[in-house]
Amino acid sequence: METKKNQNADLEKTKSQFLQLGIVIAVSLILIAFEWTSGTRNDNMFGDQKDEVVEEEQIPITQEPEPEQAPPPEVKVTDIFQIVDNDVKIDNAIKFDDDETDADDAIAQYNFSLSDIGEVEEEEIFVIVEDMPTFRGGDVDKFREWVQKRVKYPQIAAENGIQGKVFIMFVIEPDGSVSNVQILRGVDPALDDEAVKAVQASPKWVPGKQRGAPVRVRFSITVNFQLQ
Repeated sequence: METKKNQNADLEKTKSQFLQLGIVIAVSLILIAFEWTSGTRNDNMFGDQKDEVVEEEQIPITQEPEPEQAPPPEVKVTDIFQIVDNDVKIDNAIKFDDDETDADDAIAQYNFSLSDIGEVEEEEIFVIVEDMPTFRGGDVDKFREWVQKRVKYPQIAAENGIQGKVFIMFVIEPDGSVSNVQILRGVDPALDDEAVKAVQASPKWVPGKQRGAPVRVRFSITVNFQLQ
């Protein structure tokens, strides 16, 4: 069956007219949009701000003060001069003491010689000699035993439990006496004093001899303090 079309409803005839009308309307709208203004526009973003006057800060010029100078030292007058008149006589003569020796007095002369002054020389102390000193027919060990029997234990050292060995050095003189008793290594003042007293109380020895002459000989012993 063939479809029938109304001639009045055919839009192909008015297609070109509507197209032209649409283009004209579109162009008109574009032109109106470019020309449209709503008022004067202020694009300056800083338009609302007022110019402020910036005051320049004036920095005062400072000057470094000069250091204070110390006042000059006061001059002290040590000598006082007295002004006298020209007609005053000043005695400038040098006065000597009356006790000076007169020219006629004899001057005693004293002659000195080095032989008049005796030189004191300490005799040499030996450790080993040809004939060693002996104590009661024995050597130094016999003397150590004698000292060990003679010493007494100090009570204060015993109460405090102090004990040990005291090392003593001494010299046998040419006459056999004991001298120069010294502590080489001590333990306690009480023990040291007791050991020194015992050595100093020694009877005379038979002195040592070097080449037949008595000489000084040095010895050292230990005194043992031990609590029972």
